[in-house]
Amino acid sequence: MRCPGPYDRRVRYVKGHGTGNDFVILPDADGDLDLSVQLVRAICHRGTGVGADGVLRVVLVAAEPAAAAYLGAARWFMDYRNADGSIAEMCGNGVRVFARYLVDAGYEMPGSLVIATRAGLRSVDVPPAGDVSVDMGPPEFASGTVPVTVVGREFAAVGVSMGNPHAVCFADDLGPSELARLDLGVPVFPAEAFPDGVNVEVVVPSADGVAMRVFERGVGETASCGTGACAVAVAWAARVGGTPPSEVLVDLPGGRLTVDWRETTVILRGPAVLVSDGVLRPEWIRQATGVASGTAAAGAQALVPAGTGRS
Repeated sequence: MRCPGPYDRRVRYVKGHGTGNDFVILPDADGDLDLSVQLVRAICHRGTGVGADGVLRVVLVAAEPAAAAYLGAARWFMDYRNADGSIAEMCGNGVRVFARYLVDAGYEMPGSLVIATRAGLRSVDVPPAGDVSVDMGPPEFASGTVPVTVVGREFAAVGVSMGNPHAVCFADDLGPSELARLDLGVPVFPAEAFPDGVNVEVVVPSADGVAMRVFERGVGETASCGTGACAVAVAWAARVGGTPPSEVLVDLPGGRLTVDWRETTVILRGPAVLVSDGVLRPEWIRQATGVASGTAAAGAQALVPAGTGRS
C-alpha cells in the first residue's frame, strides 16, 4: 500500500486585502505547516498561483517556537512571508486582514485583539463590520538622511522604522496625478544603510493629506503598504508640524488609509476585506514544489490537518 505523500492533502486558504495590498491566508492553528520558499513563491505568483503580495500563516502562539516569547501575552502569531518567500517583521495591512480573518472564522470575537508578530505585540480593534485599526507602536527615526534613487531621481530619504525599515522620499514639486504616471522602477540605496533591504515610498502633497507609491522589499511595487503609510505620515507630520498629535490621510493606488500619530504610538486605520475561500490542490502543490507523490521530502510539511481552519 502506498504511503501518503507530504502533499497528498488539500491546503485550505482565504484571500484578502487591505486597500489592494493582497494576501493568501493559510490557517495553521496547530503549527503543522512549515512553508518552504518555493511554495510561498508559487502561491503568490499571479500567473500560475493564487496571486498575492504575501502569505499570512495563522498559528497559535503556543504552537509556534518563533513566538515563544509571547506565550501568555497573545493567543495568535502572524507568520508573514513576502511574495519572494522571505520573512518580514511586520505588515500593517496584513495584521489588520489577519485580525479580520480571526473574527470572521469564529476564532475570536469582535473587539480588541492582541496579535504577536516578529516586530512585537500589536493591538488590533476589529468591529463586527467596517474599518480595522491597529496600534503600530512608536516610530523610530533614523539620524540624518540617506541617498535613495527612485523614479530616475536621487532623494535625501528619511529613514523611519515601523517594525520594518522605510525610506521616505518627498517629491514636493509633483502632484498626485504626476506621481501616478511615474515609472517607479527599482530603487537604489546604499546597502550599509539598509543591510536587510528597505521599503521605499515616493510621497507628494495632496488636497487633504499626502499621496504615495511604494516599492516593497521582497515584493516590488504594491497597491498599498500599511507600515509605509505610517512611515510616510509621521515623516510628513514631522516636516510640517514637528511633533504629534497629528492625523494624516494617506492616499495609495489601492485606496485611503488614516494614520493617527499620537504621543506614544501610531494608529493605522483602514479597510480589511476577505474576498474568497479556496483550496490548493495537492497535485499543484507537488508540481510547484517539485515533490513527488507518496514520498517524504525535505520541506514537505505544508499540510493543513483535518479540522484546522475554516470549513
